[in-house]
Amino acid sequence: MTKADADDWLADKQTELRRGDWHDPDAGKVPFGEYAAAWIKERELTSTTRQLYGSLLRHHLEPAFGAVNVAEISPPLVRRWRADKLASGTGPTTVAKAYALLRAIMGTAVADQMIRRNPCTIKGASTVHTPERPTATVQEVYDLADAIQPRYRALVLMAGFLGLRWGELIGLHRRDVDLDHGAVRVRRAVAELNNGHREIKAPKSAAGKRTVSIPAAIIPDIRDHLKRYAEPGADGRVFVGAKGATPRRNHFNRLWRKACEDAGIKGLHFHDLRHTGNTLAASTGASTRELMSRMGHSTARAALIPVPGNTQGQAEECSSDLALMRMERATGIEPA
Repeated sequence: MTKADADDWLADKQTELRRGDWHDPDAGKVPFGEYAAAWIKERELTSTTRQLYGSLLRHHLEPAFGAVNVAEISPPLVRRWRADKLASGTGPTTVAKAYALLRAIMGTAVADQMIRRNPCTIKGASTVHTPERPTATVQEVYDLADAIQPRYRALVLMAGFLGLRWGELIGLHRRDVDLDHGAVRVRRAVAELNNGHREIKAPKSAAGKRTVSIPAAIIPDIRDHLKRYAEPGADGRVFVGAKGATPRRNHFNRLWRKACEDAGIKGLHFHDLRHTGNTLAASTGASTRELMSRMGHSTARAALIPVPGNTQGQAEECSSDLALMRMERATGIEPA
């Protein structure tokens, strides 16, 4: 380098300093694996999200970037990593989640002035394309409720017609179920971690805390369940196993698959029941806001995910009950 080159370099750096655009070239000389682990540790995450991020980092990001300095991760390197993951057979959804995590971590590196620009520049690469899931008809929900063990009949009906998530159903206590006003108050959910431990947490979003109307047609089933299977007292759990424990998802899934087989229904996941009530409510003329409130969605996009299967006739079968959603104020029950 000549003296003129050195002078030019110095002039450039002085200009960057005056603009506040100067970056310490050594700031990004930190291994990505070390920085990413600290990134996860420093954030207030639920246990399930922390597990997800840790798994994505361990299995998908660290093998490629763990020993690479943050400043050396370039757009071409990210593009090659993503192409290799997809070519190796890693599911597109997993790759999209891993890419989204990488982009978030590198975005923080930009904010920390370790790098100038985020190297994750692939348009749409973090978008998870969820395939359309089936939804159960009213008759199928009843067929499954008839086929499942009697202890879980009310659970199936409430999943299908109230749109509650598994963790929300398992987290219900007696005081959350108001049969006089025909409503269920969702205030908590049970999350099952990979290590088998469970924790009680708030619903997925602020919108998840809500009050949901119960169709009159299934109130007798819920009343019978509370009498026969639920724990006593206001704090008693609504759903418990035969030995008094909170049901585990893997055990219930075995019962669910058998019930589906006995009912002659294929390809339906328990979570798919959640969209039955949403479809029926939409068919009664419920607004997007009402659907969001009922399902506990914080965005309209989630509430409006299209689901096939229900006919207008099936929707009308429960329309009068589901219209209770519009009458919550008349009963003095406000949506959460």
